[in-house]
Amino acid sequence: MELNPATTAVVVVDMQNGFCHPDGSLYSPGSKAVVDDVTALVARARTAGATIVYTRDVHPPAQFENAHYYDEFERWGEHVVEGTWETEFVDSLDVREEDHIVEKNTYDAFYQTELEGFLSAHGITDLLICGTLANVCVLHTASSAALRDFRPIIIREAVGAIEEGHKQYALDHAAWLFGDVLSRADVAFAQD
Repeated sequence: MELNPATTAVVVVDMQNGFCHPDGSLYSPGSKAVVDDVTALVARARTAGATIVYTRDVHPPAQFENAHYYDEFERWGEHVVEGTWETEFVDSLDVREEDHIVEKNTYDAFYQTELEGFLSAHGITDLLICGTLANVCVLHTASSAALRDFRPIIIREAVGAIEEGHKQYALDHAAWLFGDVLSRADVAFAQD
């Protein structure tokens, strides 16, 4: 698939210490395992001139105190609490000042954030989605992108998961319902 870098963004989902570092409260070896693939994808897209977006999952300490139904802390335990080391991106990522960072408080990076407005204002139509976790934040962000008429393309080897079965479910579901699932080698930029 050939993409125009001027209308393409790489969306790196939640590659943070809380998920990717062995000391993180929701550490997953599968998340750490894709750091190099994410970094390689970002480097190639950056060289081509694509936009780079990083999402950062951040929870205010009192976010779920008055929750009627869904409490992420009850489901997962306290994680990536605002102001903690867990919210920081893993050191090996090449996050630059010109990259756009979206802070989110739930699985979907579009929900109550400025992501849609940012992408639209910059003429972005195609999203290369990578990061973690495949069946949680990656899947919800990709499906939300499709519902907003962006084309989500999930990059298979650059997506982390707790279990391989979770990843395969998410990729199969995305390919069947709303997007493309490709390998990095299957993606080219117009000037490549």
